[in-house]
Amino acid sequence: MNFEISHRTVYRYSAPVSHSDHLLHLKPRVRLRQTVLRHNLLIDPAPASQSDFTDDFGNPASIITIEQDHTKLVIHSQAQVEVQPPQEVEPAHPASWNDVAAHLRANLGAETFEAVLYSCPSRYIRPSREIHKYARPSFPEGRPLLEAVRDLTARIYRDFSYRSGATDVATPVEEVLRNRRGVCQDFAHIEIACLRTLGLAVRYVSGYLLTRPPEGQPKLVGADASHAWISVWAPETGWVDFDPTNNLTPKEEHIAVAFGRDFQDVSPVSGVLLGGGEHEVEVAVDVNAVPPGAQTGAA
Repeated sequence: MNFEISHRTVYRYSAPVSHSDHLLHLKPRVRLRQTVLRHNLLIDPAPASQSDFTDDFGNPASIITIEQDHTKLVIHSQAQVEVQPPQEVEPAHPASWNDVAAHLRANLGAETFEAVLYSCPSRYIRPSREIHKYARPSFPEGRPLLEAVRDLTARIYRDFSYRSGATDVATPVEEVLRNRRGVCQDFAHIEIACLRTLGLAVRYVSGYLLTRPPEGQPKLVGADASHAWISVWAPETGWVDFDPTNNLTPKEEHIAVAFGRDFQDVSPVSGVLLGGGEHEVEVAVDVNAVPPGAQTGAA
């Protein structure tokens, strides 16, 4: 399936900004089953410099510097991406979660060394006794890893309510666990914390999800949003994605942008600035399916 993606971010400042530097994670990454056919950034005011690079997690990233006074900043990412459906992952001899955790502790081989990075605490995800207590019912001794993660994913979907505005990026996972409400970022953080407290490797995935309007209603322009889910590592399968917000294994309608330990590693736009006073931000995202092979123009 092919997708046309538009992600437009607008900052409005109460006072002029004289200088700003921004780190961008907006270009979808190339991965198994995902091909980036086109990507471009439209930035106003135009940056004095732009440096494109690959970060420590393998994500495409950019640093832009704006040196002229401005009270409004527009960053518009446009991409066309092709995503293939995944193959069913059902190992003939599935490893138990205990064995996978032991494998990670032993740190055997180059791939395991990479996975270990995603088993450690990070800024927004620090496993705790409460998190471990919530996770444990899905992980009896000897249960196959992927079966256990499916069960945990379903429990988070049942136990937590999607509530926009109930949290922000800095809300601790313990608070989300107590209140049982939040958004996709929170549910991803909760599941990652649960798995890491058991010694497992799991990464935060930021991206987009094709949404469909209610039957008979038009799709609203700009009404889509960024999405977040998780990816769990096992020796016999590699990385396997799970979406706790929707209780499913992502197929071709999930488009990955970046992998990280938590949201901080993959924030779409972050940075520092001089001046600006108070600011407001508006984000408009559109994800649309396009015919295979179609090369559309700029959105």
